[in-house]
Amino acid sequence: MMNLLLRLARPSLGWFLLAMVAQAADPLPDKSWFNLLNPTPRELMREMTTDRPDVNDSPRTVDAGHFQVEMDLATFSYDRHNPGGVSRRVTTWEAAPMLLKIGVLNSMDLELGLKPYATSLTVDGATGKRTRARGFGDITARAKINLWGNDGGETALAFIPFVKLPTASTGLGNRAWEGGLNSPFEIELPHGFELGVMPMLAVLRNDNDRGNHGQGGGAVMLGHAITPAVDGLVEFIGLASTQRAAPWEGVLNTALVWNVTKDWHLDCGVRIGLTRAADDLNPFIGLSWRY
Repeated sequence: MMNLLLRLARPSLGWFLLAMVAQAADPLPDKSWFNLLNPTPRELMREMTTDRPDVNDSPRTVDAGHFQVEMDLATFSYDRHNPGGVSRRVTTWEAAPMLLKIGVLNSMDLELGLKPYATSLTVDGATGKRTRARGFGDITARAKINLWGNDGGETALAFIPFVKLPTASTGLGNRAWEGGLNSPFEIELPHGFELGVMPMLAVLRNDNDRGNHGQGGGAVMLGHAITPAVDGLVEFIGLASTQRAAPWEGVLNTALVWNVTKDWHLDCGVRIGLTRAADDLNPFIGLSWRY
């Protein structure tokens, strides 16, 4: 698995070198001695950022000794245009999928992704056969390590290694351990715009349940404030697989974020599949808070 990740990562090395050149050297308060048992004081906490509603993760971590919850109140996905001309309709509902975070160091947090309940209905277009699955989903464990820009500056970069634990109920997962690496980078643009770019690499189980394949791609997000309390964003996500004859996935994501307070955010949006391999439609509404 590690060798495959390294081979997939080679094209991104040049990008990381260019990103390092862009790093600003502004003087910042020293918060390096804060940790899980010595929390960051409220007056020194950074602005709250989240890994939703865009697929691009934030390169900034949760302050040391503090907790953050990011969740969908409800999310729905619908997929009918399947690759290869397969006649099949898949409808999925998820209740309160969430990402739990805890700041362990000033530049590192630990994260746990949970899917408490999901229900999926698959209808075969040729035979009319209906297959339903419901229950608990897979668990994802992550660590976010910020390299720079956590507490200020025009750019920020982080690494997020992750591993997926095969805990899903029958029919909701592939019963396989999978893992990979995300690397979110953000830069402030003129006129109040913000650009986020996140290369993504993963090692996934083959569809035939024999062996593994690599998946690479990324997400590009452009955001801007609409009002002092509301932000808007548009994002493109593209993923390609090394699995033979596997089609690429393209998704357009649009969303709004309401910054209710400095510790509470509400968001809503919709992801639209641009290729047959992606889900056709995925509307969602979510909530994030920290303490």
